Amino acid sequence: MAITYKGFSTVGRNQKFRLTDFNLVKQDLLNHFNIRKGEKLMNPNFGTIIWNVIHEPLTEDLKSVIIQDIQSIVNYDPRIGVDNVVITEYLHGLQIELELRYIPNDLRTVLNLKFDNETKSATST
Repeated sequence: MAITYKGFSTVGRNQKFRLTDFNLVKQDLLNHFNIRKGEKLMNPNFGTIIWNVIHEPLTEDLKSVIIQDIQSIVNYDPRIGVDNVVITEYLHGLQIELELRYIPNDLRTVLNLKFDNETKSATST
């Protein structure tokens, strides 16, 4: 029997606000990355450190810290796993490529996230 996750989103209003399965998981993950660590009331460990270090020079040590943070965020959700993380700089921030595995079906995909200094938001492409 296949597991189906159902949820709602206000993103993409032409989708009638419904998300299911891997699309829901990806939106939940994106929501997690849009919160600065320490901002969520009653859960100071939720969120990411990326917004705190986005202006720092991208050294190998910083990449390692960011990768650990990303892995802990992905591990927070038992529906997904991460197989690889690639971090690069671009004009207005950081771009992160995640190779994700949707555990219920062993479905794999690549999620590209841009952490933009100017808009202060993480978006997926």
